[in-house]
Amino acid sequence: MNMTVLRTRWLIATAVLAAAVVSVTAGNLIAEIAYQAVYMLICAAAWWAALRPGDAVTRRPWVLIAVGQTLLLIGDTTATVFYYFLPETDPTGWIDAPWLSGYAAIGVAIMIMARRRSGRRLREPLLDMLTLTSAAALGMWRLIVAPALEETDGQYTLGIILEASYTVGDVVIMAAVLLLVLSSGTRGAPTRLMIAAGFFRLVADIGLALAVSTETFLPVNGVVLLANALMVITALRPDRDELTRPARQTRTLHPARVVFLGLALLTAPVIAVVEGSVPGGQRMALLLATVTASGFVLTRFAVAVRQQERAEQQLIRQAAYDPLTGLANRRTLHTRMEECATGDVLLYLDLDGFKAVNDTHGHEAGDALLIEIGRRLSAAVREEDLVVRLGGDEFALLCPQSAAGTDLVPLAERILASIAEPVVYGDHELRVGTSIGVAVFREGVTTPGDLIRDADAAMYQAKRGGRGRWVLAESSGESALSLVG
Repeated sequence: MNMTVLRTRWLIATAVLAAAVVSVTAGNLIAEIAYQAVYMLICAAAWWAALRPGDAVTRRPWVLIAVGQTLLLIGDTTATVFYYFLPETDPTGWIDAPWLSGYAAIGVAIMIMARRRSGRRLREPLLDMLTLTSAAALGMWRLIVAPALEETDGQYTLGIILEASYTVGDVVIMAAVLLLVLSSGTRGAPTRLMIAAGFFRLVADIGLALAVSTETFLPVNGVVLLANALMVITALRPDRDELTRPARQTRTLHPARVVFLGLALLTAPVIAVVEGSVPGGQRMALLLATVTASGFVLTRFAVAVRQQERAEQQLIRQAAYDPLTGLANRRTLHTRMEECATGDVLLYLDLDGFKAVNDTHGHEAGDALLIEIGRRLSAAVREEDLVVRLGGDEFALLCPQSAAGTDLVPLAERILASIAEPVVYGDHELRVGTSIGVAVFREGVTTPGDLIRDADAAMYQAKRGGRGRWVLAESSGESALSLVG
């Protein structure tokens, strides 16, 4: 278990404990002050996470989340002041403006994340999100706004308009989280934390709306605190860029996605049946017919989309990966190199003695050797590094330096030692070595084409120097070692 996981669990445990204490002690001024104090710490952490060094574009959604959290805190603090110290004063507007602005800022932030990680391919996720959000909005309207309208005989008072505005705010945040979930991209801990934050925020706001409409007290401040803390814990994680990093994999239609779309289709008929707007003898028939038809349509839809996506995945893999070793191919390398930044390292490898293996033991032995070399290279690097088979007995490694941890010298020596180990093939031990050329990308100085040529030239220099060694390209300069060490 690494330190990131331990730190996240500790922060979540602390947030849950604080939320529980706030919920249990809710209802008095001391509890409100404690809530405000904890929330101030959460906002401070949000700003620290938002303003830490990094790419300005990547930071933008986190700054918006910090702004949103601050606005919500201002609204909470203003509400506390009016409730305890100015009970005769109407707080309308003073508390609603920052609260509603906070909803908007957080919703926009999460939508920006979804747009960036989907590579702007949002058509299908957007359609699914709108379907689910429309159903949820209908349900929330019936649960929260409709009862208030019934009490005023359908008249839209200022209170009802504000009630509807908060419902819209909840829908915006829910829609943003749904868009993030439905768009392509890695779904690791940051994504799960953001989903949990959106869920608890929705639960808290529905609870608060029900408390207002029924004139009962519900201790929802603890749930609000937990939701806000989970969102900020996400911002504090070192792998938070998962939420904004453009995804390379193709989207898939998860079965749960079909189920939720089906539930969305059923929302209106179910409400009609429950509310009794359909004559009693027809209600069950309507419900069964809707369920059956939706099931057939969604099943056919799921089968068709699954078939299409399998075909697309196969074509993408054939275009991007080497069929023998399963490693990325030259085309994928060129695509990834378009994103190179200063300090990224390219290692160009050419096996020494591979032709002799082919000539002595045959091409099947040569293929087995190449597969094992690919496996060893993959095991020698980090998850974010790209291992490529360029063709024949040539390989490449593209190592981005934005993530900490790679030292060039140990990496090169580790690869030399790994490839030098014999490969068992039947009763034989196949032995090869490798010569490695290394080039370091310098933004504004080196182009991707220059990087490949420099690494290739350094590799040939390593061969001329005796093989079984690595050489740093002259164009990278000795100072480049500091970028990768």
